[in-house]
Amino acid sequence: MTPTPPARRPDAAPREGGDVSTRLAALRARVALHDGQAAPRKILSFGVHAVDGRLPGGGLGLGHLHEVAPEAEGDEAAALGFALALVARRLAEVAGDALLVIARGHPMPYGHGLAGLGLDPGRLLLFEAASDTDAYRALEEALRAGGLSGEGLASGAGGLAAVAGLVDAGLPLTQSRRLHLAGGRTNGLLLVLRPAGADSPNVAATRWRIAAGKALRDRFGCIERPCWRVRLDRCRNGRTGDWLLEWDHAAHRFGLAGALAGHPPEAGAVGPHAGPS
Repeated sequence: MTPTPPARRPDAAPREGGDVSTRLAALRARVALHDGQAAPRKILSFGVHAVDGRLPGGGLGLGHLHEVAPEAEGDEAAALGFALALVARRLAEVAGDALLVIARGHPMPYGHGLAGLGLDPGRLLLFEAASDTDAYRALEEALRAGGLSGEGLASGAGGLAAVAGLVDAGLPLTQSRRLHLAGGRTNGLLLVLRPAGADSPNVAATRWRIAAGKALRDRFGCIERPCWRVRLDRCRNGRTGDWLLEWDHAAHRFGLAGALAGHPPEAGAVGPHAGPS
């Protein structure tokens, strides 16, 4: 009597024999099984309960698109500083580099300014694009290249830990969808910084409006800790809010204004809080 072959595990690799359709079906089932066992999405925490408590999962969703904008004309430097502080915080957590894609019209960051935010210039790759279209293409290609894999970063393999783009116009719906899809299978920080007043419908998970706050200065009059009025204007599955935040570049952490200096914060929140978005 011919022996009965042993049962095969559902995730076992298909045998070389059999017709092509059978092998493809087995391969699809194997991929579906592993997709169902995917690791949960990670987050980048602000380290401030007042902020993290309003974000789904307790922080910025990695692999999701986040939009940053100046509150008004003249707040462009503040918005850029806030975005770069988020990048610096991400780089402090994992190995790897960050990519900053800059569309025409934006000034190039310089080393001393980056170091003042706690961002190592040696870990930042700069790409100057001729237009917003080229900037979005560069961002998408960086995401699809696979360099934002959370597994690789967690093991110290390096790669891109964050990707940020500076554009000249609003974030279009089509481009935001493409970035959302490209970043959906990564664990990298994904930011787009657009100008003030360039609102447009998009699929960004959060939208941040940034204005300059009164910064803490040392005895020589130099800025010791950058300060921003941060407004979470949109938050999918979370709640919006306003805060006055300081940035400690040495510790790579945010705090409510005044708290990092060792005295009571000026305010836990600025202005009214809206309900769920």
